[in-house]
Amino acid sequence: MSKNIVFLINTSEITAGTRGASLGPNAVITAARKKGSFIFGEHPVEKIKNLNELLDQPTVHQFAKRIDGLVEVYSVLNSKVASVLGNNEFPIILAADHGSAGGTIAGIKSAFPDKRIGVVWIDAHADIHTPYTTPSGNMHGMPLATALGIDNLECQKNEVAPETISLWNQLKQIGGVSPKINPQDLVYIAVRDTELQEDNVLSRFNIENYKVADVRSKGVSEIVKAIDEKLKDCDCIYVSFDVDSMDPELTSHGTGTPVADGLTPDEAKAILNHFANNDKTVCVEFVEVNPCLDEKINTMAEVTLDLVENIVQTLKK
Repeated sequence: MSKNIVFLINTSEITAGTRGASLGPNAVITAARKKGSFIFGEHPVEKIKNLNELLDQPTVHQFAKRIDGLVEVYSVLNSKVASVLGNNEFPIILAADHGSAGGTIAGIKSAFPDKRIGVVWIDAHADIHTPYTTPSGNMHGMPLATALGIDNLECQKNEVAPETISLWNQLKQIGGVSPKINPQDLVYIAVRDTELQEDNVLSRFNIENYKVADVRSKGVSEIVKAIDEKLKDCDCIYVSFDVDSMDPELTSHGTGTPVADGLTPDEAKAILNHFANNDKTVCVEFVEVNPCLDEKINTMAEVTLDLVENIVQTLKK
């Protein structure tokens, strides 16, 4: 059944450690114009407010950099995503860094408060740190912890200031519900760069990670079949795709934290198409295209455009 697609453009990059991801969504749109693709003219495009001006000031939150701005970004996303879903539309989100994805999940939960949300997180990184465990303070490593409502105090290594803790608790409560997802309803694909504190969470909650080697040995069809089975009791599914899940040698290094030995673009396309075909899927998000770091001009954006176009074609059938 054909979906009413709405593109949400979120240029917030206040949670990343490198600059330039705010240019990523428009780099994908530019790639479409260069190619002669009209997908951004054929569907509504709405822009999300960002607070990137905070990057022009120092942050006082050592272990949750610019968390004060992220609370507002989450709130805006929560309202917008919930509104789009409430209008029976399908949001495809082009976002800058991955830190705002917790706001997307909040919006899905606000739209469907009584529904169980499954999350397919396709990424090189687990993004499940907290201010108590982060090695960098960059909040693009924490969105899943906000959705799960966890602190991971079992692995605490940072002494976090009370003001930061207050904002962290606000972040977890955006939308008025915490937790928003259950650990058993979170599935990783291609995660291959984690810290010990994150490994502890994955082990404690028995969170599944289908590694690139699993995709190669079993094939995409077997992996997605296993994920369908794992998430069979979920009412809706959110797919979050970080471009660093792909192998930078096969795409480019046009992303903030590239990691070797990732998925091929064809594997990524097959995985995304599968979930676009799943009637339970209610939102797909693409993040972390950074043209400032792209040694192949705008190749990462062009690869991402190809993935987006394929999802649009699938959703319109």
